[in-house]
Amino acid sequence: MRFRTELKNIRTFSKLTAALSSLEKIAWVRLSDETARFTVIPDMGSQVWASLAMDFIFDNYHIQSAEANNTINLELPLQPLQRALKSALNSISASLRLTKKDGLPVLSLTITTTTTAGSSTNAAAAAAAAAGPQARTAAVDNDDPFAMGDEDELFHAEHLETSLRREHEKIITQDIPVRVLHPETVETIMQPKVREPDVHIQLPPLLQLKAISDRFTKLAQTTTATGGGGGAKAPRLELAANMHGSLRLRIATDTTDIASVWSGLENPELDPAQLDRPLAEHPSTRFREDGPDRWATVRVDGKDWSRVLSVGRLEGRVIACFADDHALILYVYVPQYDDASADDSVVTYYVQSYSA
Repeated sequence: MRFRTELKNIRTFSKLTAALSSLEKIAWVRLSDETARFTVIPDMGSQVWASLAMDFIFDNYHIQSAEANNTINLELPLQPLQRALKSALNSISASLRLTKKDGLPVLSLTITTTTTAGSSTNAAAAAAAAAGPQARTAAVDNDDPFAMGDEDELFHAEHLETSLRREHEKIITQDIPVRVLHPETVETIMQPKVREPDVHIQLPPLLQLKAISDRFTKLAQTTTATGGGGGAKAPRLELAANMHGSLRLRIATDTTDIASVWSGLENPELDPAQLDRPLAEHPSTRFREDGPDRWATVRVDGKDWSRVLSVGRLEGRVIACFADDHALILYVYVPQYDDASADDSVVTYYVQSYSA
């Protein structure tokens, strides 16, 4: 099998990798002719399925394998990939290829960057200038027949820009160890099946939501600690939404009960062609008809929820689908900034609800 490509949208790719690595150290990656899929399933906590068009993060890519659609399945450590991508952020170019090193498979990231020669000379010139006229006068050699005692008569040597300050290319290669997985192994990784959502709503900016969620979680931890509940469970946040544009975030403990409410949010229209039943029979229709007092509610682990919200760094539109008292599905639509006509890529989060 073969895979080599140039990287594009490196900053977005780096942000996605950082968001995934906050949940788990390992991702399963499936590369094919058209799609790159990243799956993260930690032992505990939220699960992620990211489906990206190959040309969203790759350019001039070549992929070849014996499997259908030239599929390649990899087990990929996220933190080494994140570090490698971070070092490529300001590069001229970066390329990635699947190869072997000492008989073991690796993803080899080659980064081309620039360095500027003559930096030490520039620093010396800056230091001399900072020293002022006295330093320049002291540089006059009284034994030199061309030296003048009057500072105005001095001729100061200048650098030759073309030879001392030209840029040089620097190439850095970082190897990321991977495991090549058998297709049958990957087929056992199944995305959870969730019933049709009762409420679907576009979330406010995730970084704003994260700041308030973290504040609530910290407050719950503080009140639990001062109340002597050292063996208590991790703080649970209650998220609720209705089909009239409202979202509620609440934390309730023995000593605290506070909430933040957003209103005027969008409840996107559903596409009848993608439903398994008439729109009039969809659960969200009944929730809409029941009015703004009908809420769909889930309870999430505060720390896990904070890690989920780190995907807000991608700055994409996020639709939350609430299955009342069962699960929360987040669809993060990541725009392809260099091609406004291209479809958004989707990162899907599955967040299980805890019982009350």
